[in-house]
Amino acid sequence: MVPEEYVSYLQNELNRSPLTVDAYLRDIGQFISWITQGDPHTFSPTTVTLADIRTWLAEIALTESTTTLRRKTQSLRSFFRWLQRKGRMRGNPAADVILAKKGKHLPEFVRETEMESILDGTQENGYIPARDRMILSLLYSTGIRQAELLGLKDSDISFYSKEMKVTGKRNKQRILPLPNALLHEIEEWQKIRNEHFPHLPSPAPLFPGEKGPLSKMHLYRIVKKGLSSTSSAAKSPHVLRHTFATVMLNHGANLDTVKEMLGHASLSTTEIYTHLTFEQLRRNYDNAHPRAAGPRDGSTTEPGEKEF
Repeated sequence: MVPEEYVSYLQNELNRSPLTVDAYLRDIGQFISWITQGDPHTFSPTTVTLADIRTWLAEIALTESTTTLRRKTQSLRSFFRWLQRKGRMRGNPAADVILAKKGKHLPEFVRETEMESILDGTQENGYIPARDRMILSLLYSTGIRQAELLGLKDSDISFYSKEMKVTGKRNKQRILPLPNALLHEIEEWQKIRNEHFPHLPSPAPLFPGEKGPLSKMHLYRIVKKGLSSTSSAAKSPHVLRHTFATVMLNHGANLDTVKEMLGHASLSTTEIYTHLTFEQLRRNYDNAHPRAAGPRDGSTTEPGEKEF
């Protein structure tokens, strides 16, 4: 349905991550199925119009989020642009589609006290509890993405230099420092893993699955279960990435440091986390500045005022 040449173009020329490639192919496949009424073999890209794409997006807008609509639009733009470059189309019917406007929202995160309680609490013995705790600890301590965690191998961990090599989006690599406590956790986890899986290939995946690599869905279930006692509305690997960034900034890390550790290409992507730390900023101000102490009569608010 989608030419293998295009798949190769995404992977090798654009250097898109496997997750992005899967999403683009799924989006394009959905559009082709829609416009051919379920018979993709009759698809003719030269007959697609701007009106067709707008109609499709309008229909799925009833059930899809703004973020999803934006990605689907970009998927079609990329596909038709590639066909245009190959001389198979004269124009790109998706080029003039206006991207759906993103709504401004703050990312979910887990409270620091809740995460510390989970990781410092009484731990069960056994392979699965050890694996689940190691996953939560690593995501919370480093802020890496779920795909980055699933791709980690023993060779990416250096106990000598106390570093971890992470392969992020578009195969960009970055080096993250590892504290002694986390290194010790990893070392103990590897011993448990090796007892459970004595014949892993070398270099061994840090988190193998029972039947091949640990899947994204399995990882999601592990994290969701691990965060079940927290007050966060969302409970996913990405929430722990947000939590890492928030904790770092709340404890004085500068934005550039957080940007590099998260592997963001642009500082503007990292800046959203500054909003999450405003509450901490206000508390520090209230505690430190003499003019922020409030009335001196013992009350905390002026008559008619509301407490924050």
